[in-house]
Amino acid sequence: MSEKNGRRRLAIIASKGTLDWAYPPFILATAAGAMNWEVAIFFTFYGLPLLKKKLDASVSPLGNPAMPMKMPFGPLEKIDLPIPNLIMSNVPGFQQMATALMKKTFKKKGVASIEELRDMAVEMDVRLIGCQMTMDVFGFKKEDFIDEAEIGGAATFLEFAADANVTLFI
Repeated sequence: MSEKNGRRRLAIIASKGTLDWAYPPFILATAAGAMNWEVAIFFTFYGLPLLKKKLDASVSPLGNPAMPMKMPFGPLEKIDLPIPNLIMSNVPGFQQMATALMKKTFKKKGVASIEELRDMAVEMDVRLIGCQMTMDVFGFKKEDFIDEAEIGGAATFLEFAADANVTLFI
């Protein structure tokens, strides 16, 4: 337990912003928040856009070697033919289709959207820390992000993480 107030602490670094990588930090943060843990997520590099007012995270098969070769969602889930990575990454519109199908399947299965999870995190007082250096490098401004986003550098996150019981890099 953290010595500061007797509550457990979870520190998460979110470094990716695709739809599949957006879920873990928010799911873990809201689960810990529901357990009355103190939680902070540090959004850096490609994870930083998850703090933007309008989320547009999409599925990206490129560079994701663990993505199933068969579509595990939507109308194609019954087809037993593998879809080569070459097709998934090069067919125009495939990424948009895969994103729409995954979102539809998540909704059908009762999985909260990224926006809903982020709202829950805000309601649970999860600290959402946007990386100042990444903002500078990619040209983001504070106004690009939700009002609840806190902007800070690595030292801001490390100050919180120093007393964390669990620290995760996602």
